[in-house]
Amino acid sequence: MEILISWMSRVGGRERNEDACGYWSDGGPVCCVLSDGAGGHGGGDVASRVAVDSVLHAFAAQPECSPVSVRALIDGANRDVMQEQKRSEGVRDMRATLVVLGFDPDRREAVWGHVGDSRLYCFRNGYVISSTRDHSLFQSMVDAGFADPAKLRGNPERSVLIASLGGEDGFEPDVLEAPFSLQSGDAFLLCSDGFWEYVTERAMEAALQRASSPDDWLAEMERIVAENGRPGQDNYSALAVWFGPMDFTTRAPVPGA
Repeated sequence: MEILISWMSRVGGRERNEDACGYWSDGGPVCCVLSDGAGGHGGGDVASRVAVDSVLHAFAAQPECSPVSVRALIDGANRDVMQEQKRSEGVRDMRATLVVLGFDPDRREAVWGHVGDSRLYCFRNGYVISSTRDHSLFQSMVDAGFADPAKLRGNPERSVLIASLGGEDGFEPDVLEAPFSLQSGDAFLLCSDGFWEYVTERAMEAALQRASSPDDWLAEMERIVAENGRPGQDNYSALAVWFGPMDFTTRAPVPGA
């Protein structure tokens, strides 16, 4: 199965980039990861980088794709961030989101997990078929029926997290319960909230259906962020994965075909 991966990370309107992302591949199972840090005195960029490095180093040492292994990667990242907090008073309060995607091309299986409000979207035939649920106060209000999900983007309470890396209280990541069966043409998007705040699911789908490569897909969505972003906007990052030929089913089927 052909695999294409592309990523981008921008500082936006901030002084430093507190997002981090990356992937590991060695001809077998692959791991992709993205993190968005928070914390004063530069702690956010430290937290996100520690989280990403932790996941990739652990996966490289034992490249497995299962719900148990992905949960272990997230737990390990949390321990490493908490350990880093002890090194300096200035980063004691740092936190980070995390989203991890592991997949095995030979077995055609994928597993993902996350904590916080960085998201993973899964696309098939050019459309979103699955996405992660934010660990945020606003999402909890939506789940309880007290808030309108259509008003999530741009709402200040959407950034109030109820779970993140960097603490034991409330730390309960969500991990896929069973491996997801991959098909040629499937696509994934991992992104921070500074990215999905401005790029709706409909816009993601439209850009995917027009794209000729993951690079092209990310570039078009970045243009949307640039058009809709505000002064002082957050860092924004995204990582795209395509499975199968570039001209295959990453695009929507022709109506009536």
